Amino acid sequence: MLHILLALSTQERHGYGIMKEVQADSQGKVKMGPGTLYGSIGRMIDAGLIRESDKKIDPSMDDERRVYYKISALGQKTLAAELERYREVVTVAQQKQLSPNTYSHGI
Repeated sequence: MLHILLALSTQERHGYGIMKEVQADSQGKVKMGPGTLYGSIGRMIDAGLIRESDKKIDPSMDDERRVYYKISALGQKTLAAELERYREVVTVAQQKQLSPNTYSHGI
């Protein structure tokens, strides 16, 4: 869900656009299939984190059947809180002088 919120934080996107943005943002480490994506979107809509966009995309520029999604005010607050939580975890790891490779060899 964090990746979807990040993808929607800069602009409204349709499902395929979200999948491509998540893949780009994660440098290919996170690949979301349609089942995972639309299951998450449904739960996020139910939770009030995102909603379908009221904005209709020009059909001559895009497929008019595509549904676009946008982050809600609650979604923006949730994203900010989650990013702060991650910052705090990274700070603790830095204070402990841990690096990304510290545990990569099963230590």
